[in-house]
Amino acid sequence: MLAIADPADLDDGPRTNKSATTRMCVVTREVRPIGDLIRFVVSPSGEVIVDLKRKLPGRGLWISASHAAVAEAVRRHQFSKGFKRDVHVSASLVEKTRQLMVRSAIDALAVAAKAGQVVAGFAKAEDALLRHQAVALLHAADGAADGIRKLDATVAKIAAQSGRTQEIPVVTTLTSAELDLALGRANVIHAALLAGPASKTFLQRSQILVRYQDGGQRQGS
Repeated sequence: MLAIADPADLDDGPRTNKSATTRMCVVTREVRPIGDLIRFVVSPSGEVIVDLKRKLPGRGLWISASHAAVAEAVRRHQFSKGFKRDVHVSASLVEKTRQLMVRSAIDALAVAAKAGQVVAGFAKAEDALLRHQAVALLHAADGAADGIRKLDATVAKIAAQSGRTQEIPVVTTLTSAELDLALGRANVIHAALLAGPASKTFLQRSQILVRYQDGGQRQGS
C-alpha cells in the first residue's frame, strides 16, 4: 500500500539543497541518489511540472525515475498529499515527463555534436570503434536489424580482443528522426560518441531515460 506523503518529503528549494545527494521517493519511500529521481514542483498557476534540471524555484517533491512510479503518484493523488494543497495534475504527466527526457537527451547530443564528439553514419561509427576512439555506440531505435547486428558484433569483438570486462555502451533511446534533429542531418541510423564532457552528459541523460522507460532499474554501462 502506498504511504501518505509527509511534509518532510518536500525539499526547501534548489538554492537551499545544493549539497543534497539523496532524497526520499514519496512513492516507494526509498532514499535514493538524486540522479535516480525526478523533482516536481508546482507552478504559480498551481500545475505540477517536471524539474529535470532541479533548478526551478519552490519546494520540490521527488519520485523515482520510473514511468510506473510517476503513474502511481498520479493515480494515488500523491502530489496533492505531498504538497499539502490542491494542485492540477495533467492526465498526460507521465508521457510529458518522458517527452521532456527525450528532448533533454536530444539537446545534449546536439551539444556533443557541436563539440566534435559525435561521428554519424555506419562507416564512421565502425571506424571510430576500430580505432578505439568511441566511448559509446548509438543506434536509432527504429533502425534496421542488419546494420545494428553488424556494429554490435564489432563492439563484442573489440571487447574480446582487448580483454575488457564490459563492452562499450550501446544506446538505442532515440529514433532516427530524433537523431536527425540532434545532429542536423537526415537519415541517421548509427553514430559513435567520442570522449568528452558533452558526450558524458548525453550518456547520463540517456541512462535516466532508459531507467524511466524500463521501470526505474539501474542500467549497466
